[in-house]
Amino acid sequence: MPSSPGYKRNYKQENAYKSKPEQIKKRVDRNAARRKMEAAGKVSKQDGKDVDHKNGKTSDNKMSNLRAIPKSKNRSYPRTKTAGKK
Repeated sequence: MPSSPGYKRNYKQENAYKSKPEQIKKRVDRNAARRKMEAAGKVSKQDGKDVDHKNGKTSDNKMSNLRAIPKSKNRSYPRTKTAGKK
């Protein structure tokens, strides 16, 4: 954040990407997957793991498509449609 005199933050511009309908839907799907894995006892908030979708589709929240992996592994590849998939 610049510290020049008279600087005003533009929160609307900063959060424009986060408020797009498709981004909101994807975030809701990712949060639903996390809650499902927490309910199954496979992850917790303190364990430092992310919930990964094996096929890369965040809307596919079947237990067979979800897995808990370390954050470092899940965030080590670029975000594309085939991110981290073989």
